[in-house]
Amino acid sequence: MKLFQENIVVNWHEHVWFDDRQNLDIKRFERLLDAAHKTNTDYLVCSLPLTRGNPTPTDMRRCNDVLYEAMKHYPDMIKGMAFVNPGYVKESLDEVKRCIDELGMIGVKLYNQYHISDPVVRSLIEQCIELDIPILQHAGKLNFMPQEQPFISDGTHFAKVAIEYPEAIIIHAHVGGGGDWQWAIKAIADHPNIFIDTSGSVHDEGIIEDTIEALGAKRMLFGTDGSYCAGVGKILSARITYDDKLEILNNKRFTRYLARGL
Repeated sequence: MKLFQENIVVNWHEHVWFDDRQNLDIKRFERLLDAAHKTNTDYLVCSLPLTRGNPTPTDMRRCNDVLYEAMKHYPDMIKGMAFVNPGYVKESLDEVKRCIDELGMIGVKLYNQYHISDPVVRSLIEQCIELDIPILQHAGKLNFMPQEQPFISDGTHFAKVAIEYPEAIIIHAHVGGGGDWQWAIKAIADHPNIFIDTSGSVHDEGIIEDTIEALGAKRMLFGTDGSYCAGVGKILSARITYDDKLEILNNKRFTRYLARGL
């Protein structure tokens, strides 16, 4: 673990969650913090998305208010990504502005309510460009029972956005999140403003090595997304150079975002 102990570690994909009363789940939050401290993580970039249904503006605001509670506990460590449902265009834009200006968040988290290339998302992408903040988009190339997430974004949707908005900073979530990750990295390879995080419970042999070959380490971000042990193990065991590991753990192209916030 010297790699983690001796260098800055930024985890770009984690979450806090609701408890049964729609408040911050303190027990899960404490487990996340314990894992982060044990692995010498310096920054945790978190969000609280709703993964089912069609979240309303009230839902979005509650998600982000609870995330803000977690941020206040450790303001130097926990950075927030505002969750919105882009189908509510005006409300989403207003909520992002509130989260950035008032709550000190540093980016936007989108889930599977719409493909990222859907026209309804354009206003949000343009707002993020104007604010100079990244979008972390839930993603996957599902080959098994895709009907469970009919609007999940895959690499082709990301590619369409990159062509239309080359100045946008988009993070393709969890290369190891399930589905055909090799297909995914090929789909986004030619678009330098699309990045990818290393999170996900899938830890196939070669997943980090193949991603570096397709994209390069400068387009990769360390993430765990609820699979902390696997996420750390992927980096430690990857057959890549030490410098590439450092680049993934603390991607310098994203440093300016971390300086923002509370």
